Amino acid sequence: MRKGWTKDHTKGVLIGVITPLLFIPIVIFVLSWIQNYDFSRLWREFDVITKYRIKIITLSIISNLFWFYFFLNRERYNVARGVIIGTLFFAPYILYIKFF
Repeated sequence: MRKGWTKDHTKGVLIGVITPLLFIPIVIFVLSWIQNYDFSRLWREFDVITKYRIKIITLSIISNLFWFYFFLNRERYNVARGVIIGTLFFAPYILYIKFF
């Protein structure tokens, strides 16, 4: 394994950041369907109430587990490491929302 930053790391970071952003509406749709809420109401709560925003973002980050195991099983360790790094990019935002 090479040391240093590679294109595979960059691919993993992009996958790790973009996938949860794409899954946020899906998570909101599933939660609205399960709880019998209107999608627009839950989206508004996500937009306004920080407590709900943290929970929904955290649930959408779980989608990165698929990519992590997918690349790990194919022995593409640099991409898997990039997915982890991309997932960690959400931590400062979540901490900012929680405490400020």
